[in-house]
Amino acid sequence: MTVASVVGATGYTGAVLTDILSQHPGVELGALTSISHAGKTVADVFPRLRVQGRYVAYSREAIRGSDVAFVCYPHAQSHEVVSELVDSGCRVIDLSADFRLKDPAAYSLWYGFEHPRPDLVAEAVFGLPEAYRDKIAQARLVANPGCFPTGMLLGLIPFVDRIDPSGVIVDSKSGVTGAGRTPSEKTHFCAVQDNFKSYSEVGHRHTSEMLQELSLAAGSDLPVAFTPHLLPVDRGILSTIYFRPRGEIGTSDAWLSACAECYSAEPFVEVVDAVPSLHEVQGTNFCRLSVRVDSASGLVKVFTVIDNLVKGASGQAVQNMNIMFGLDEDAGLRRKV
Repeated sequence: MTVASVVGATGYTGAVLTDILSQHPGVELGALTSISHAGKTVADVFPRLRVQGRYVAYSREAIRGSDVAFVCYPHAQSHEVVSELVDSGCRVIDLSADFRLKDPAAYSLWYGFEHPRPDLVAEAVFGLPEAYRDKIAQARLVANPGCFPTGMLLGLIPFVDRIDPSGVIVDSKSGVTGAGRTPSEKTHFCAVQDNFKSYSEVGHRHTSEMLQELSLAAGSDLPVAFTPHLLPVDRGILSTIYFRPRGEIGTSDAWLSACAECYSAEPFVEVVDAVPSLHEVQGTNFCRLSVRVDSASGLVKVFTVIDNLVKGASGQAVQNMNIMFGLDEDAGLRRKV
């Protein structure tokens, strides 16, 4: 059995991780740490989970004996704990952005801190299984991708060599849980209910991951214009991605066929004829996508849907753990959460 601990287990991602890991056939649940709820039981904080366990304050000793630790701290707060755990010999899956970017200088630009561990930045593997499965299997440190980049990259990976150098436009709509469990004026019920709005219209932090990974896949720089929007729903992301193709635009069926061929062996990517909706993936680790050609505008449109808490965070993290420890890739991920 793989012993798995969750550091920061009482946020949305930590709670979903706890749920998945508690039902995983190959996992023994280790420590569940919390700053704000240490001493309370899981049932005290999340009655719906029905998980036996008690939250403890984080310490390296609390994680001792774990084969893997999932770190669910906020951006710019995770790297110290991750570094300590990796140095102690524990394999780590970090759900923050603290090790996703390969250029250490980029953290100052996008996240406002100087990264103290450029050695681990260089070592960390970007945790998108569909792109880096072999590297993930050998990794000591996996940087779990952001939710918006996951949906965008899965929509574009099959086509990176056919995208015009002018770049792509990514228009995404997300449920409120994407903002985290700490409430704010923007995510208050009265601000969200019966409303729809954009935010971080220029310079959203996830743009950095999109630029990095799309350009790496394409072998050259590709610009990305990204605009997120807040939906009055709890979970899910729908992204509509636009680009001009190199050469002939072709037909929707041809683009769909190329996409289906690319993902034919992937357990959690489904290429479908009809443009998918959030209800088709909520609570699951699946990404569903479809493609349409808009001949009048000369654009190809790719539509993707994921659950931001599962394939966009905790489910993908468990998928990465399964790969790292040689478990069935869909183990623990066959049910809704």
